[in-house]
Amino acid sequence: MLWVKAFHIVFVASWFAGLFYLPRIFVNLAMVDAGSIAERERLLLMARKLLRFTTMLAVPALGLGLWLWLGFGIGRGSGWLHAKLVVVLLAVGYHHACARLLRKFERDANRRGHRWYRWFNEVPVLLLVAAVVLVVVKPL
Repeated sequence: MLWVKAFHIVFVASWFAGLFYLPRIFVNLAMVDAGSIAERERLLLMARKLLRFTTMLAVPALGLGLWLWLGFGIGRGSGWLHAKLVVVLLAVGYHHACARLLRKFERDANRRGHRWYRWFNEVPVLLLVAAVVLVVVKPL
């Protein structure tokens, strides 16, 4: 079980690293001048690759988390686990929202400014703090 837990933590940390940086690329994309086609394309390429890599990290993070929960019974019947599952669903939703925002940038249909993306960029920090507090402190 400790091996599963260790790799779960590694993949979650790696997944969140991608969720921390991808919206930062969106901030830069929102600031690109209309005539800077090469810069825009370079940032889009970076965002596509990062989203793909981040998605590949999310799959084992979620799979190992399910294994800990269903296979080892960690947290069964605990309030903290139910709250953490809500945080996990919010993180998956955020990941999906990033994919949708990237598609908007690719279609040149973004209507949000860089300030909005700066605030959007803070969401995964709050999600990670909530998940860690729930798992370590178990307040519920």
